[in-house]
Amino acid sequence: MKPSQSDFIHVRGLRYHIRRWGSPDAPLLVMLHGWMDVSASFQFVVDELAQDWQIIAPDWRGFGLTQRSPAEVYWFPDYLADLDVILQHYAEDKRVNLLGHSMGGYVAGLYAGIRPERIRKLVNLEGFGPPVTQPEQAPGRYTKWLNELRLAPVMHAYPTQAAVANRLKKNNPRLTSERANFLVQYWASESSPECWEVLGDPAHKRVNPVLPKVEEMLACWRQITAPVLCVEASETNIWQWMGSIEAMRSEIDRRVANIKDARLVTIASAGHMLHHDQPRLLARTIEDFLSEHLAA
Repeated sequence: MKPSQSDFIHVRGLRYHIRRWGSPDAPLLVMLHGWMDVSASFQFVVDELAQDWQIIAPDWRGFGLTQRSPAEVYWFPDYLADLDVILQHYAEDKRVNLLGHSMGGYVAGLYAGIRPERIRKLVNLEGFGPPVTQPEQAPGRYTKWLNELRLAPVMHAYPTQAAVANRLKKNNPRLTSERANFLVQYWASESSPECWEVLGDPAHKRVNPVLPKVEEMLACWRQITAPVLCVEASETNIWQWMGSIEAMRSEIDRRVANIKDARLVTIASAGHMLHHDQPRLLARTIEDFLSEHLAA
C-alpha cells in the first residue's frame, strides 16, 4: 500500500485531520469521503493510481480523527466552509482537482458551483444529491428533530475488531475480508476492553431540521465551469430513496443535464461503495479524465 501521513490543522475552531499521499510537488487531487466514512477509505483507489499525485483527504468534522462539533446537529453549510479553509491552506488561490463520494460528492458539486474559479476538474462519485422534498414535509421534519434532541444519540458498539469488520462486510457484501480488516483500524477504535466504537459523532444520526432543496443544488450545478465526470455504480442502491430504479435513472439524468460540461459513466460490478469494489477500474477512469486536462 502507498503510505500516507497525517496532518492536523485548525479549521474554523476544530482540529481537523488531513490524510496525505504522494509528493508535495505533484499535481493536487483532493478527495472527500461520504457520510459515516473516513479519509482512509480512498486507500484502495490511491494504490491503483498510475501517476504521481499529491492527494489531500480530510476526515470531515465529527468523523475519523477530526474533532467533533460542539453543536447538537451537523449543519450542511459547515462542510462547504470547512472545505474552503482546507483548500486555501493547501492550494492558496490555485485551482484544484476535486473528487467526492456520496455526501462528499454532494459537497464537492455545491462547492464547484459556489467557487467555480477554484476547480480545475470535478469527479462526482455517486454524489447526486438528496431526494426531492416538498414544503409539506417541514412540520413533520421539525417535530422529528425536536423529539430527537430530547434523547442522547448513541453509536452501536462492537465486542471485537472482527465484529466491526463483519459489520462493514454486511453493509457491503462485495467488500473483501482483507479490505474490511484494513478499514476497521481507521473506522473504529477500542475505547475499552471488548468495546470497539465507530469513529463518528453520534450527533450525525440526528435528522437535520432543514429540508434539503434539490433545486438549490441544481442552481449551484449550473454555475460550474469545470469539466465534470459523474460516476455511478451499476449495482448501486441509491434508487431506494427515489422509489424505483426507473425513477432513479430519469432523476439522475435530469440532474446531470444541469451541468454545462459533464459526462456520466458507469462502473460495472460495483455498488455504492464503488471505491472499495472496483478501485482499479475507478482509478483508471479518474486518471483518464484528469489526464485529458493535463495534456490540453
